[in-house]
Amino acid sequence: MGIARKAHIVKILLVYPKQPETFWSFKYALKFISRKAPSPPLGLLTVAALLPQTWEKRLVDLNVEPLRDRDLRWADYVFVSAMSIQRESAKEVLARCRQLGIKTVAGGPLFTTSPEQFPEADHLVLNEAEITLPEFVRDVAAGRPAPLYRTDQKADLSRTPLPQWDLVKMKKYAVMTLQYSRGCPFNCDFCDITALYGHRPRLKDQAQIIAELDHLHRHGWRGDVFFVDDNFIGNKVQLTRHILPAMDAWMRQKGRPFNFFTQASINLADDDELLTQMVKTGFSTVFVGIESAHEDSLNECSKTQNTQRDMIASIQKCQRAGLQVQGGFIIGFDNDPVTIFDKTIQFIQSSGIVTAMVGLLNAVKGTKLYQRLDREQRLIQTLSGDNTDCSINFIPKMNYDTLIAGYKRIVSKIYSPQFYYARVKAFLKSYQPSPQQRRRFQVNALGAFLKSIWHLGILGQERLHYWRLLTWSLLRRPSVFSQAVTFSIFGFHFRKIFEKFAEPASS
Repeated sequence: MGIARKAHIVKILLVYPKQPETFWSFKYALKFISRKAPSPPLGLLTVAALLPQTWEKRLVDLNVEPLRDRDLRWADYVFVSAMSIQRESAKEVLARCRQLGIKTVAGGPLFTTSPEQFPEADHLVLNEAEITLPEFVRDVAAGRPAPLYRTDQKADLSRTPLPQWDLVKMKKYAVMTLQYSRGCPFNCDFCDITALYGHRPRLKDQAQIIAELDHLHRHGWRGDVFFVDDNFIGNKVQLTRHILPAMDAWMRQKGRPFNFFTQASINLADDDELLTQMVKTGFSTVFVGIESAHEDSLNECSKTQNTQRDMIASIQKCQRAGLQVQGGFIIGFDNDPVTIFDKTIQFIQSSGIVTAMVGLLNAVKGTKLYQRLDREQRLIQTLSGDNTDCSINFIPKMNYDTLIAGYKRIVSKIYSPQFYYARVKAFLKSYQPSPQQRRRFQVNALGAFLKSIWHLGILGQERLHYWRLLTWSLLRRPSVFSQAVTFSIFGFHFRKIFEKFAEPASS
């Protein structure tokens, strides 16, 4: 039966492809808290809210449950959204749908960046869904949906609806997500954020943010909330004058049910008022793109916000204010010297960055880096989407074997129990969590703590380091004991991810 003859009722199955085991999958840490995945697919939940209310919708996240043929056969259309790391799983979903004769609609970063690689998709709805999805909906109602929808326009986020949280099984996830802005004012040549979303940050207003917090709260969520913005502080004036004060008032009214974390540029450290407000509001963690310990490499990639400053001092200022800084590092710039491996290890250890995501440089389609390497005829293969799997999609200036061996040495060293636990202790010595953070973490960490005793304190290769850290924390700094447990669990996950690169014990 054709869709046009079914009146206004259309059945939509939203499918989120499988994410492989990676640094950020937290696969081995999630088992300690009995969760299936880090966070739900916020993009698909927003797409669901953009679709007509009269349409029936279901969500299947392959990271928390299987996709059954009867789920697919129920649907008139299967919507698939994915990132590059989910490429293979996305292709498998599209192939299954085609085999069953189910029409597919694909969108999101993976498909927007490389639409030509997905002939399996019946309809590509690309770029920002607030603009392109309504066109698809109108054409479905008219019985003639087109194969491609795309736009150069940027969405007005003040019109973006609340994500449809009723589709999610919240207990399957460790963290809920919220988006405040799109776009970044900086110009890093390896990053595709500005290509996708532009340089001028577009924002939701304070009423929208409070409505989203209320929505999560009404659906029963208590715990961590991740602001997925690629640079949360892209518009600092709006944050300090409107958003953070409104969030702080809401948190106090509701008894502080959430703990926030996000991503930001290092110039956060230059704004004392913003730092203080974020911690007061309930932010405990911020991911910062540090990229390189070598100034010439930062200049090469136009990471100007990180140059001409004492990066370690900036990081430690944020930590003393009450924000744990997670750091992203990239190896493989043209200007990287052979000393970059030891410099990176030394930087990470000295900074006290516990969660250091070190990856190999890869050229993402649509970035200035990709365009330059294409002109230089140095591109060699399709991007895997995982910059920790030792794949690199261009010919590096440094000898390839030297680069890969050096990269493996970094991750093996910084996540060895000796180096990792030393870094945790160094961080916790100076970290000053707010009273709200101390209370929240101690309650939520109980179940994980009991499991950690068995898996890390009794069975684990790190058991000596584990007990030394916990004993030190209990006796010297009991206010950070729950963080010590959490970091021990994270370290277990990171070592499992990188154990394939481990150096021989004699080294």
